[in-house]
Amino acid sequence: MACWSPENATRAYLQSLKMGKRGKEPDVTEFISALAAGNNAQLMVMVSSSFVASTALALVAAAHQTGGRVVCIILNGLDAVNSSKDVLGSYANSIEFVAGDAQNLLINQYKGADFVLIDCNIDIHKGIFRAAQESTKQGGGVMIVGYNAQHKGSWSEFNTQFLPIGDGLLVTRLTAYQKVGDGDGNGDGVVKGRRRSRWVVTVDECTGEEHVFRITSTHQRVIQA
Repeated sequence: MACWSPENATRAYLQSLKMGKRGKEPDVTEFISALAAGNNAQLMVMVSSSFVASTALALVAAAHQTGGRVVCIILNGLDAVNSSKDVLGSYANSIEFVAGDAQNLLINQYKGADFVLIDCNIDIHKGIFRAAQESTKQGGGVMIVGYNAQHKGSWSEFNTQFLPIGDGLLVTRLTAYQKVGDGDGNGDGVVKGRRRSRWVVTVDECTGEEHVFRITSTHQRVIQA
């Protein structure tokens, strides 16, 4: 994935404010939009059981900044796809809708996705999350975000960061590792790099505003053949 772009993040955040309606809940959709745009995501894939218009618009706003694609995988079939298009109106033209098996589509058709957004209200959300991680082994890096993640059990196996925004966000960023040599012990070894991110949420005691910061460090390990 490309380097963080604060300009894209800010523009996507502001555009998502204009596209959607502000509510009383924390700005989940605006945060998602800024996160995708700030990471210069080129292929954004959203997985939902039916459809969430505001969340999809967040990715559309990000795509306007990065020049990327937005794909929405809907599990409940073509009727849900058609209903989603009706709700979005002209914005539907900025989204590629697909109905089918999200796990299979992520591993095969959309293995190049660098931003995956998953509704954790889906019964098989952990399987979809795992499929998004599996796709990293076949392509480049990926940022995976789960929303509606509060009270969904333990996620320790996925090495995620939980953010107390809205109904809870889970965020993880993975990078593919690079092999050196032919894999049969005849090369110079394997260089395995991974960016580890830590999210810090602070609250302004005077205004009550939430501020979210991402701290990233790179750990690299060399395994000799």
